[in-house]
Amino acid sequence: MRLVDFDGSLIGVKTINEALALAQERGLDLIEIAPAATPPVCKVDDFTKFRYEMDKKAKEAKKKQKIVHLKEIRVRLKIGEHDLAIKIKHAREFLEKKDKVQISVIFMGREMQHRELGTALIEKIKASLLDIAVVERSPLMFGTRLIMHLAPKK
Repeated sequence: MRLVDFDGSLIGVKTINEALALAQERGLDLIEIAPAATPPVCKVDDFTKFRYEMDKKAKEAKKKQKIVHLKEIRVRLKIGEHDLAIKIKHAREFLEKKDKVQISVIFMGREMQHRELGTALIEKIKASLLDIAVVERSPLMFGTRLIMHLAPKK
């Protein structure tokens, strides 16, 4: 195995027994860093310190991640013009905050026979939001819902 010292300098290629003896002599632990490498890479270091540094790196990586939320706007087939304008305004606000938006047109009862009206409604919503959004998933039927996903433009 390839052996690395606690300061990052290369000690050399040693057997497992030699590496364990060296670690015990220094009062440290033998930590396997890269088991898939040929030969495997191990480090002579304090395990609690090593684990602390790995947790610290993971926290830093988590801080830098951008969490994208999926917001849902639900509309019925017989929605009024003013109500639709308010729903579009809310969708626009979500997209400006860099959140993804799911538009759901919900069909009730006999409205399922007029799916073309739902498609027209979702196309109208899409047309009014295309200046700040791109279609991530085109309109699809899921049971009694017609669903479309929009993502903010980059």
